[in-house]
Amino acid sequence: MAQEDHFKNLIAHCKEYGFVFQSSEIYDGLSAVYDYGQYGVELKNNIKKYWWDSMVLLHDNIVGLDSAIFMHPTTWKASGHVDAFNDPLIDNRDSKKRYRADILIEDHIAKIEAKIDKEVEKAAKRFNDFDEKLFRETNPRVGDYQRKIEEITAGFASAMNNSDLAAIREIIINNEIVCPVSGTRNWTEVRQFNLMFATEIGSTADGAMKIYLRPETAQGIFVNFLNVQKSGRMKLPFGIAQIGKAFRNEIVARQFIFRMREFEQMELQFFVKPGNEMEWFSHWKEARMKWHKSFGFNDDDYRFHDHVKLAHYANAATDIEYRFPFGFKEVEGIHSRTDFDLKQHQEYSGKKLQIFDPVSGESYVPFVVETSIGVDRMFLQIISAAYCEEEMTKEDGSTDSRVVFRLPPALAPVKLAVLPLVRKDGLPEISRKIVNELRFDFNCQYDEKDSIGKRYRRQDAIGTPFCITIDHQTAEDNTVTIRYRDTMLQERVEIDKLRDIIDEKVNIRTLLRKL
Repeated sequence: MAQEDHFKNLIAHCKEYGFVFQSSEIYDGLSAVYDYGQYGVELKNNIKKYWWDSMVLLHDNIVGLDSAIFMHPTTWKASGHVDAFNDPLIDNRDSKKRYRADILIEDHIAKIEAKIDKEVEKAAKRFNDFDEKLFRETNPRVGDYQRKIEEITAGFASAMNNSDLAAIREIIINNEIVCPVSGTRNWTEVRQFNLMFATEIGSTADGAMKIYLRPETAQGIFVNFLNVQKSGRMKLPFGIAQIGKAFRNEIVARQFIFRMREFEQMELQFFVKPGNEMEWFSHWKEARMKWHKSFGFNDDDYRFHDHVKLAHYANAATDIEYRFPFGFKEVEGIHSRTDFDLKQHQEYSGKKLQIFDPVSGESYVPFVVETSIGVDRMFLQIISAAYCEEEMTKEDGSTDSRVVFRLPPALAPVKLAVLPLVRKDGLPEISRKIVNELRFDFNCQYDEKDSIGKRYRRQDAIGTPFCITIDHQTAEDNTVTIRYRDTMLQERVEIDKLRDIIDEKVNIRTLLRKL
């Protein structure tokens, strides 16, 4: 199945089974804003808990924070967001559509990379003893594609670093990049667009103050740096973790929940002594990749991507990218932010944001290493990797199919479903008793409607790792049939052993121990 069709099926599946809905759908929806349904919110909460525990629970020197969405407007002046939080936009005169110019160029590079992958794939089919590395280095066509990528990337990096909007447009024109809607190259000039949402706070029109919905959660950590450090008696190095909503007026809002106007971030700001930042940058780079790979998906679908253009506050930056159905895209950023943020807030507030080092007898502003991950992108990454359409052959030779969410059991919205074989002979009562005993430990679901096969398929579709079937034998020997989602294998177990069997697989500590 084509990746595009696979992605469309995934989106439809998310709506049909209560994971993600279009916001305000009964009013034709709101573009790039989504609601999480009954299973989506459970999966999302499990992702957040795993991240939070991996940061705060497993580290003695990392604590949490929950800062307000509304902040004093000078915060965003100090951080540079008022003057520099912009995207380069370009319009197509024929389609009347507006695009981020940098995304158009990045997508064009991705198309060239796809051509290289296609050449490699064709060659791999032709030759038995295929050396992919050698082929990439020696094949003339691949070489031409690679040189083109390097040429575009170099020009793009220079234009972005110099904020040269004319040069960005020239790259689009010279590479004959077309509008995805009209197919034409009738482009306007490139201009900057600020992404922050503005509103007012105050009880009267005359007394109202212009403020912004925060475009990131990091600044709430920085302005509370001394509060946390002093009240918690924290010593360098130490970190402050936060999960919270952020808002950006994205023009290019697409690819389902990948890029939204209202989203959630999980961020760690790790404060270190100046001069040690690159050591900690490397540490967190590897630690975060290990966290992503702990889910058990294909390791080859993850990669690091160093930034072409560094933000004004950074001296090093890399992204962890995942191979989505629409290509490799960022799910997490790791940045060495230097001391820019604290120095800016120190200057604008007039308050010292420094640490006293009793060893050297000096006071200094710490450097910061940041890890920032989008909850919604992480959600999309998990379901993209877990979604599977399977064709199966039965014992009689006939075929069947199922859609299964191979979610890591610790993240699954529902941990187990309890299914009485029939709705009589006391089986529903036994089933309810099992649910009532296990619901204090696990998110359980009781289902008695339809055939047992259809009920299995429903649970496969929402990613439930275990189905417990209660039959007439249960009343005789106190055993049940446990069915495993991924293998569909079934085994007979005692009811008293259910809690331990399930807990071993679905407890979040199974993931934490991999770290």
